Amino acid sequence: MDDLIALLQTKIPIGIWIRDLTLYITDNFYRTFDLISIVLGWFIDGLIGILLFPPPLVFIAILCALAYFLHRSWRLVLLIALGMILILNLGYWRDTIQTIGLVLCATGLCLVIGVPLGILAAHRQWLYTILRPILDLMQTIPPFVYLIPTLILFGLGAVPGLISTAIFAIAAPIRLTYLGIRGVPKPLLEAGEAFGATRMQLLFKVELPHAMPTILAGVTQCIMLSLSMVVIAALVGADGLGRPVVRALNSVNIAQGFEAGLCIVILAIVLDRLVKQVDVAR
Repeated sequence: MDDLIALLQTKIPIGIWIRDLTLYITDNFYRTFDLISIVLGWFIDGLIGILLFPPPLVFIAILCALAYFLHRSWRLVLLIALGMILILNLGYWRDTIQTIGLVLCATGLCLVIGVPLGILAAHRQWLYTILRPILDLMQTIPPFVYLIPTLILFGLGAVPGLISTAIFAIAAPIRLTYLGIRGVPKPLLEAGEAFGATRMQLLFKVELPHAMPTILAGVTQCIMLSLSMVVIAALVGADGLGRPVVRALNSVNIAQGFEAGLCIVILAIVLDRLVKQVDVAR
């Protein structure tokens, strides 16, 4: 009994194992991570530069035109216009555009990896059995934990923030793509097979169209999760609205903290309305 108690009191060095693995990867593959950091950094800077190129009022007009084209709603256009003009008036325009750029990059990365993986998992149940505990772990680990290894591997800047954001948000498109594909009624699949459709034709003409509302719901969740994580990523040097929040926290600046937080809320509402109503409309 004493031996059993002593064994149970012995700490399993999980943290040390992860640390050693991270250091091993850093020591042996640092050139690869440097290359990834350079490529992703160039892509992020390029996208932010494109978004910052038009004057703010022109950008707002383009965003309003996009909103009207997608939804034919003047109320939504007015909401977006007033919200973005308020952000411009508060002086957080550049930070907001940098946040939008990081969210778009992270969401795009999540969708490129997550949607095909969700489709594959829907057709290979054994794969989803493996992925499910991993996704549960990714969604329950505190977001700050992701910043530590990415900071070691990629250094300070936007890249570790982007990688951490993608890891944190990718579970949503994987899960909802899986649910959407698995939710396709069997009579539809049987009808497609009866007409001689191949597996790829079934996927693109039957499964994906039927699952699209669920997949788009995953896109919406991915954008919201990315936005929340991008703000936290300011702790590792990522630009955007997270920086004034961190500065306000360090200096106990209530005014700056409230203004930056209000800009984050406005941006979240704008992105949510733009994407979420597309789910319903389509």
